[in-house]
Amino acid sequence: MAKRERGVSASAGKAAELKEKLKELVKAIVDDDDYSTRDAEDAIATLSSLRDLKRASPSSFDDLSLPVPPEFRCPISTELMSDPVILATGQTYDRAYIQRWLDEGHRTCPQTQQVLSHTLLTPNYLVRDMIAQWCKEHAIEIPKPVQDINQVVSNADRDHLDSLLHKLSLSVPDQKEAARELRLLTKRMPSFRTLFVESADVIPQLLSPLSPNTARIHPELYEDLVTTILNLSIQDDNKKVFGEDPSVIALLNDALKSGTIQTRSNAAAAVFTLSALDSNKQIIGKSGAIKHLLDLLEEGQPLAMKDAASAIFSLCLVHENKGRTVREGAVRVILYKIMDQILVDELLAILALLSSHPKAIEEMGDLGAVALLLAIIREGTSERTKENCVATLYTICYSDRTKLKEVREEEKANGTLSKLARSGTSRAKRKANGILERLNRSPCLTHTA
Repeated sequence: MAKRERGVSASAGKAAELKEKLKELVKAIVDDDDYSTRDAEDAIATLSSLRDLKRASPSSFDDLSLPVPPEFRCPISTELMSDPVILATGQTYDRAYIQRWLDEGHRTCPQTQQVLSHTLLTPNYLVRDMIAQWCKEHAIEIPKPVQDINQVVSNADRDHLDSLLHKLSLSVPDQKEAARELRLLTKRMPSFRTLFVESADVIPQLLSPLSPNTARIHPELYEDLVTTILNLSIQDDNKKVFGEDPSVIALLNDALKSGTIQTRSNAAAAVFTLSALDSNKQIIGKSGAIKHLLDLLEEGQPLAMKDAASAIFSLCLVHENKGRTVREGAVRVILYKIMDQILVDELLAILALLSSHPKAIEEMGDLGAVALLLAIIREGTSERTKENCVATLYTICYSDRTKLKEVREEEKANGTLSKLARSGTSRAKRKANGILERLNRSPCLTHTA
């Protein structure tokens, strides 16, 4: 794992100035065989100044040159405690780390394994004052208490991740055990997810057990690794790194079309979370994922359809992906699902997005979308559903005036749009009134032989 950044000294500016001067002096000495003794003396003096500055400047508590007394280290994190507290067993821990332990459901002491009589944490003022005095004596910055327990990461966590990643390179049973634990840890520990961007080697190590036949031969291993990617993609700091890694996107594309239905569903969910970034929407759209998502939606597995629909909607928020989605046959798939009363709200939202594409409008007209949309407005109860219906209908009517005939007949028979213009959401009213105005301006259309 990559080492964490060290604390920056308050005298960093002075140190940088001395280093630059030392660099120039050493260069003059090395480049010139006939260097002066004055240059050598200046170099020695500058180096001495750097040494004195280092000794005088407060250093980070992470500075490994000075051993931290064991009684000042948290038994869980192994780091200098910032907010020492006493557990029911009398053991002292850093508050953030023991609180995380308790929040995970543990009711034993991590050190003694004794069952806790209660979970109250008592500040250990004596140890805190001793740590403050020790830091002062050694010119070390007193560590600040952790504010967000969910972001607590210890060296023990890093070591554990390294161990699990190593096991992924061993035998298949080891790989399965490590993948299962990674899946569980990345699900329940937000802090553990943050470790995966600390080193560029993590993603290749995580995906190392995969081969073209993994999904077929070892479906559980495959599912656990794909689900780990899903869990990691929830972390905002991971979205860009994972979205821009070709191996991750290739894995998700493969997982969308192979493996268990749970694997495919989780791959769709990972696409959805990664597509929160517009840059990732572009990358994923170009990768061919939209076709696989539509296939998953069309197959009709309840477990996977909603994840697929959510991913498609998110991807279609960028213009380029609307065209890709339409070209892959989305309009037909979506309309048939709506006709079967499946995911009506979600799919109408996608249809409303696609209605800005000319080919989508043409296909909607050919597949009977106008009558369907009018029926949903007339019979539906969801305001959001009606709003998406009339928004799509508005675009159709303005793009293809021949569809006004169906709208006129519906309006004459049931007053569907007039009712919506009076009682719908503000957007629905606006769209309904726009269609009604167009009806009033247009002559009655009749079909001719």
